[in-house]
Amino acid sequence: MTAHAWELFIARLLDIGVDAIQGLIRIALIITAAYIVTKLLRAALNRLEQFLIRAAVRRDTATTGTAKRIKTLANVLWTISCGLLWFLVALVSLSQIGVNIGPILAGAGVVGLAVGFGAQHLVRDLVSGFFILLENQIRVGDIAIINGNAGSVEGITFRTVVLRDQAGVVHVFPNGLINTLANATLDWSAYVLDVTLPYWVDTDRVMEIMRRVGTEMKAEKEFASVMLEPIEVFGVDNFTDTTVTIKARFKTVPAQQYLVGREFRRRFKYALPAHGIVISSPPAGASPTPASTALPAS
Repeated sequence: MTAHAWELFIARLLDIGVDAIQGLIRIALIITAAYIVTKLLRAALNRLEQFLIRAAVRRDTATTGTAKRIKTLANVLWTISCGLLWFLVALVSLSQIGVNIGPILAGAGVVGLAVGFGAQHLVRDLVSGFFILLENQIRVGDIAIINGNAGSVEGITFRTVVLRDQAGVVHVFPNGLINTLANATLDWSAYVLDVTLPYWVDTDRVMEIMRRVGTEMKAEKEFASVMLEPIEVFGVDNFTDTTVTIKARFKTVPAQQYLVGREFRRRFKYALPAHGIVISSPPAGASPTPASTALPAS
């Protein structure tokens, strides 16, 4: 080998060495920048998480479940963001050492397309579950009506919602297939009463009895802690030639409406005859007259 050939060979080695060193330096700078970005991203997500928890506290809705939900969403965002960031870092680093990333991107696109077609239902469920948790639509322990099925929510994941009805049957709903969702225990619950009585009964007297029974319940320690407001008697909601319907409502803490409503019905059933209200049909030929609207002293 001639001296000129040796010189060309050594010069090429030096060029390759310089390019390799420059490439390694660029890769190191890219990794350092990505590391700094991950630290900033982690700090930003922590601040966002604390801000959301403080906002829930100011609204007086912060619970252990709320804090866990916010932490779960923050962790999901962190995982997705870090995965995308380091995937980009890997591609850019490969390009710096001379690897053609075009085929890699094309292959990833084909694989992603195939996975997208095969897992489109799973992706739909995950996205729907993310927004169910993000918007706090339902929580574990809530009484909900999902696609016409009512029951207690026993579990919520990014893929499914588990509901158990009064018969003990467990319903599992993929989040992407939830078409209608109603929450009966979000912030507060209500028990609506429709009291149907014979047309000839004195409705003013009956409504006064309802208010008295509701007030007595609100004064008791057992029910004072779950009843948010005294009974609301809306008045005569409907009537026919034989019946009249009085509508009322109780507002309670979440999931306690049935306890209050059923106890009120029991007491109201005994209070009617105790105050001289008879709801059975009057004897044939008798012309019933409403009793006085004044209640006897309790």
